[in-house]
Amino acid sequence: MKQLEQKIIEEGIVLNENVLKVDSFLNHQVDPQLMYSIGQTFAALFEAQKITKVLTLESSGIAPAVMAALQMNVPLVFARKRKSLTLKDDLYTESIFSFTKQEESEVTVSRKFITAEDRVLIIDDFLANGDAALGLAKIVEQAQASVAGIGIVIEKAFQPGRNKLVELGYLVHSLARIASLSEGKATFVADPNRTDRSV
Repeated sequence: MKQLEQKIIEEGIVLNENVLKVDSFLNHQVDPQLMYSIGQTFAALFEAQKITKVLTLESSGIAPAVMAALQMNVPLVFARKRKSLTLKDDLYTESIFSFTKQEESEVTVSRKFITAEDRVLIIDDFLANGDAALGLAKIVEQAQASVAGIGIVIEKAFQPGRNKLVELGYLVHSLARIASLSEGKATFVADPNRTDRSV
């Protein structure tokens, strides 16, 4: 997605060979126009999958996921990372390790929001080792629902997440695929239809 790649070029900050900071437009401050375009793109990519629910993980996945759900005219469900007084019983629960935060979280979704009839699109802000997407997929499978696809805003293609997901049979679409964060710059996976660009 050229618009997203351009935003990464203009505002992304490479902290080291494994970490790209995008808090000016995605996971702290949010660019609503960009999120709207991301939602449109996900809706087009997964149009044939007959999505009935969008599922993401709080909090960075919510902005792109809600825009995708808006375009698809389906509900958004987000998995909660924190205990809630109003969300205690009848839950799907899964442990998910965060590559960025280097910590494990127990995430929960109320059973009433995902049912066996659902075809679920999982959306996440980043794909690194695939743990978040796999954890959300396990929640969908606990509900005996179908994972209709996995949409990723930014994929670090030099890490093993995509291969794990594809090997398990999941349909994966990433909007920006980063080949490398070495030497202080983000280099995108080459698109055969245009010249590779980097920041």
